[in-house]
Amino acid sequence: GIEVNEKKEELTNISLGIDLGLKELAICSDGKIFKNINKTKKVKKLEKRLKQKQRQISRKYEINKIKKEGGERCQFIKTKNIKKLENTTKLIYRKLANIRNNYIHQVTTSIVKTKPYRIVIEDLNVSGMMKNKHLSDSVKKQCFHKFRQYITYKSELNGIELVVADRFYPSSKTCNKCGFIKKDLKLKDRVYRCPHCGAVIDRDLNASLNLSMYKLA
Repeated sequence: GIEVNEKKEELTNISLGIDLGLKELAICSDGKIFKNINKTKKVKKLEKRLKQKQRQISRKYEINKIKKEGGERCQFIKTKNIKKLENTTKLIYRKLANIRNNYIHQVTTSIVKTKPYRIVIEDLNVSGMMKNKHLSDSVKKQCFHKFRQYITYKSELNGIELVVADRFYPSSKTCNKCGFIKKDLKLKDRVYRCPHCGAVIDRDLNASLNLSMYKLA
């Protein structure tokens, strides 16, 4: 039991709020920003290759379509070439999955290493976000569920309290300076301007600062 106490003593008195998003992966209340890895050249290049290969496969399938005599059913002939292409796409998929996974590991480890005594994250409605067809792809690629999974067990290992804020907590709409709630804040408003106290702050940083001060009901 001694070890645990030593670990707990190492923690700072900082409560760290983390706002997860699509523009950046995570904005922390200490000002640290972890970029969206899906916007990097490396990932974009791989995605482009993946799309090319997928197009080639469907073209080859079209070419190799054979209509069965009398019936309307089509039969595909899987050529060596198609098999080769499909293996290549599998490899690219795996590569992309690994890059994203490693990145989530790096980010969560680096957050935990700052040793806050507690971390507050939002309870993201991922399945709701996935319903928006304009966002679903980006949401999937951000791997939010993995982020939560990793930050949860890494916090536990380090004796850090992990708090998941109530889903309806208005972290983006509340002014972190005076507590005013701006009900008409739109998703496209990237800067939070408080009509009450005049504070002007980046929307996501404001949200993470509010999360850092979150009080459990």
